[in-house]
Amino acid sequence: MPILSIIIWGCLLLPLAVALQSGYSLLRNYLVARQTGLRFHVIPISHLNHFWMLVDRKILHYVRKYFGESAFTRYNWMGWELPDRYSSHYELGDVFMLVTPGRNWVYIGHPDIVMEVVRRRDDFPRCVELTQVLDVFGPNVGSVEGQRWVTQRKLMASCFNEQYNETVWSESISQANDMIRYWTSRPSVRSTANDLRTLSLDVLSKAGFGKSFKFEGYEETSHINPSASYKDSLQLILEHCILIIAMGPKFFMNTPWLPRKYREIGQAVAAFQRFMTEMYESEKSKVAQGISGTGGSRTFLSSLAKASLDAKPGEGLTEREIYGNIFVINFAGHDTSSHVFTFAVYFLAANPGVQDWLSEELRHVLGSQPPHEWDYTNFPRLKRCLAVLYETIRLYTPVPVTKWTKDKTQTLNIGDKTLVLPPNTMMCLAYSCLQTDPRWWGTDSLSWRPSRFIKSAPANIEEEEFVQPRRGTFVGWSEGARDCPGRKFSQVEFVATLASLFRDWRVDPLTFEGETLDMARERVLNLIKTDSAMVLLQQMLHPEKAPLVWSRRLD
Repeated sequence: MPILSIIIWGCLLLPLAVALQSGYSLLRNYLVARQTGLRFHVIPISHLNHFWMLVDRKILHYVRKYFGESAFTRYNWMGWELPDRYSSHYELGDVFMLVTPGRNWVYIGHPDIVMEVVRRRDDFPRCVELTQVLDVFGPNVGSVEGQRWVTQRKLMASCFNEQYNETVWSESISQANDMIRYWTSRPSVRSTANDLRTLSLDVLSKAGFGKSFKFEGYEETSHINPSASYKDSLQLILEHCILIIAMGPKFFMNTPWLPRKYREIGQAVAAFQRFMTEMYESEKSKVAQGISGTGGSRTFLSSLAKASLDAKPGEGLTEREIYGNIFVINFAGHDTSSHVFTFAVYFLAANPGVQDWLSEELRHVLGSQPPHEWDYTNFPRLKRCLAVLYETIRLYTPVPVTKWTKDKTQTLNIGDKTLVLPPNTMMCLAYSCLQTDPRWWGTDSLSWRPSRFIKSAPANIEEEEFVQPRRGTFVGWSEGARDCPGRKFSQVEFVATLASLFRDWRVDPLTFEGETLDMARERVLNLIKTDSAMVLLQQMLHPEKAPLVWSRRLD
């Protein structure tokens, strides 16, 4: 009985102790926030509470239902920035704060202040505490700082070169043409998101690691064997990335009593580690023989291995850092690309005029050449395709950019005032505000209109100019020294894929009973708006609810 009493009291007192600690931390952060002079809201649960991240939307649904809207229901869930857009900044100012029991979060919604933050990267570094969850196979360029970041960034940048991008171009065209053959062989397609994930993974496999795979549509794909190949193991890892990050890879590898589905994740992790080791050892051997990355065999892995092994002592990467960067490039290059692809295809399905606009450019630049003859030199000429990418990312950026003050007090100029930020203050570049604020983007800032990035030239498409957005108003690939090293990769992949899909083909939503085509397009736009959210990245949650129909262009 005494033991039972201890257990019962422990169960009662532990939540009370957690609540008291949380309340004390919230009060302390509230007092700090008052001293900054910023306007702020107080929310009771930390943004970084992992349990809350799993249940936030479900619980807040009932809180709203019975208690109405409040700061708690408006801000205390992952991804609140997307529906809020610029509303909070118009209410609270260009800079405001959210007070939580963990840390105080400052949201910056003015481009001039954003640029000051990114230029002062030593004062406002990226918060690696958030990105270290990606250290699944080792430290990587997104999770280290200081000299290790300088070393990794330098070597990574050397891998993303024009020869590499040519491989991305040709493989994207090949995969996209196989994909459109699959799509047009069916009366309608519900697997758009899955198929775009496959395309993205296949392009990465070829350009990154020299592994070629024939495109297989979702309904053609057999059951994945997690140990069969590099692609199968990686695909399973990426599909369960949140679980692996939360529990750690060793949990799935060393826990034999798990259900088969989760044991297969462990098998995939072990297999992927083995494949990475084999590929790296092979590249080391080629470097020793002087044949690594020669001719058309250059890949991300060969470039990374050669650059690291050729570096002076202390300036290369460790083997764990090699593996860590292989994984993070796969994660970042695969998931972000596939989600942006999905948004873009559905926006295009709802906007036939933009499809015509794209096809006009594609036919002017590419003529009637078969896709396998398209040369990489055409990439910079396809400005309208690039505009579709920018406009899609403007409205649905996959990854937010977060900085912090770390362990020092910092100052920040806001207009004619100087803001004093205490240590451990989180700072968010408010992408959803910056990229939709009517002050920078016009009265139609919430509309998807790719032509906003094009300065037209009525006489000649070739004379059109791509309009780069004002610095600080577009942070889709981050900004400053820590911007995304794979920016050009993603642009080349996207433009090549779009060219393959929309020169000769068009897409429409499948009309449901009683619908006109215009009504179906409005339904697709509404699905994008209401059924998109942050999971680990910003994505459409259920695109399969809007099947698509592909057909050959008649004009």
